[in-house]
Amino acid sequence: MLGSRRTPVKRQRDEAEKPFWISFSDLMTALMVLFLVAMAVALLNVTQGLRKMDEGRAQRDTAISSCLESIRHITEQTQYPGVKLRGQTLELGSLAEFPKDSNELEAQRASYLRGFVPHMLQIARTPECQNWLKRFVLEGYASPEGSYLYNLNLSLERSQRVLCVLLDNKAADALNAEDRQAIREQFFVGGSSFNSAILNQPEKSRRVELRLEFKELRPRCEADTPNCDADDIQPLPWDDDAKCPVAKR
Repeated sequence: MLGSRRTPVKRQRDEAEKPFWISFSDLMTALMVLFLVAMAVALLNVTQGLRKMDEGRAQRDTAISSCLESIRHITEQTQYPGVKLRGQTLELGSLAEFPKDSNELEAQRASYLRGFVPHMLQIARTPECQNWLKRFVLEGYASPEGSYLYNLNLSLERSQRVLCVLLDNKAADALNAEDRQAIREQFFVGGSSFNSAILNQPEKSRRVELRLEFKELRPRCEADTPNCDADDIQPLPWDDDAKCPVAKR
């Protein structure tokens, strides 16, 4: 018996054709958003780091300027004629001039230096200087007469002689123990032969100048970072009664 044939109901294919995985374009969009977020965070950190460096550099420059200005006030005192500050170098003038072919310093000039340098040390202990001052360098010079190597050795001996004068604890006007300790820790010597000689004034070329060196701005050292403070040289033990090793000439 032939009955009416039922037409089968078509399955709805919406669910079967609905994609299970996200499309490639959606994946790339998500990755791009994550990349932009990461870049924004990185740029923010870099900007904050640069801002802190700029602030630190400004604080350093202000402190150094204040330190040098304090030294300039001392050079303007009448008891130290000829002493003047040029940049970060202190020209000692007649206080540290030597005779020709000699590393000897006259007693009067030695006394002047022992009276002048403690003022520098006092300023070096102020917060403005103490945080940034690295060292004092006694730089010796010579006049153009003679060979370069001869004058190089002579200029070094002159700077060493000034250091011996400052550390002489037998002098009537000797510096106190605290100042002598500071000199041993902060004063270095060097010789420049007749480089920077004063033209047409050989007597003023035979001199010693005091140069100030300041620390550079650098990131804070971590506790386990090796050689982070490689510039901070520890002084060797010193015998206060030791004789000056510079032979007279």
